[in-house]
Amino acid sequence: MSSSRRSTPSRSPSRSSKGSPARSSRAGASRPLSGYRLVEALIAGWRPVQRLDVDGFALLRSRGVTRRANSAVAVDAPSTDDALLAAVERIEELVAMTGEQACFRILDVHGPAQLDDLLAARGYDSTGHSQLLELPLAGPLSAVPHPLAEIRTGELDEDWFDAAWSLAPREGDDARGTMHDILAGTPSVQVVLRSDGSGGDSADDSSDDGLAAGTPIAVGRAALVEAGKGTAAVLTMIAVHPRRRREGLGRAVSQTLLAIAAVQGASLALLEVERDNGAASALYRGLGFTSRGAYHYRVGAPPADRA
Repeated sequence: MSSSRRSTPSRSPSRSSKGSPARSSRAGASRPLSGYRLVEALIAGWRPVQRLDVDGFALLRSRGVTRRANSAVAVDAPSTDDALLAAVERIEELVAMTGEQACFRILDVHGPAQLDDLLAARGYDSTGHSQLLELPLAGPLSAVPHPLAEIRTGELDEDWFDAAWSLAPREGDDARGTMHDILAGTPSVQVVLRSDGSGGDSADDSSDDGLAAGTPIAVGRAALVEAGKGTAAVLTMIAVHPRRRREGLGRAVSQTLLAIAAVQGASLALLEVERDNGAASALYRGLGFTSRGAYHYRVGAPPADRA
C-alpha cells in the first residue's frame, strides 16, 4: 500500500471519542436501514451546504450544485393529504424566494405514499431515476485495498480533492468551492490511484495511457455516517480517467473503499447509481451489492411559470 496514506486525528472516524462512528455497534448497522434512519444516512453521505427542516421535510440547498444536495426529501412528512399539501406549498414558497425550481427526491422505501402522485398532479416532471444499493460489511470481506492506492481517512484531504475535481468536475458558479464544502461535511475514506507514467498500474496491468506519472486515474470516497446504532459507508465520487476506463480501476477503487471502511468500523455500505448506467450497476452487483430500493426526482416549473 502506498506510503502516502494519512489520517487526520481531529475528525478521523477511527478515534474512540464519544459519539464517533468507530465506537458504534457494528451489529446495529448490519441490519437493513429503513425509515428516517436510511434517509438521514443518505443525506449525511452527501451533506448539503445548508439544511432547513420544514414540516417533516429536509430542504437541502447547496448553491445549485447537484440535485442530491438541492432537493427536498421526506424525513417525517405528514401522511394526511391536507397537511402534506400544505408542506409542499410551504417548500415551494421558500424555494421560489431563490428564483429556482422546487425539486423533491422520492424514495420508494420511505413515504408518504401519496407524495409522488401529489407532485405529478401539480405538474412536476419525473427525472433522475436511480437505484439504491446496499452491501453488509459485517463478517469476512473479499475486498482488499489496491496495492498502489493512496488512502486518506477523516477530514477532506486537499490533494485528494484536487484529484477528484480533475476527474469529476461540476458546472455552475463557484461549483468547485461548493463541492469542496459538500465533501468536507462528513468524515470519509478517500482513495486515489495515479499513473506511474508507464501504463503499468491498471488492474489488468496492460494499459499504456500516455499520462504523466502522478496523474490521477481513479478516485473514490466513502462517507462514514451514523446509521441507527452503527456506522454506514456511503460510496460517492467514484470516477475513472477517460483513457483508463474498462480496465477494472472502478472495481479496484470500490474494493479499497469497502475494505478500509470496514476497518474504520462501518458494517454497511450504501451507494446510488442511475438506472440507465448498466456498466456501473453490473460492477456493484459483482461486488455483492443488492437492491435496497429506488428513487427519482420530481422537478417543478420555474416560479415565474407557476405564477
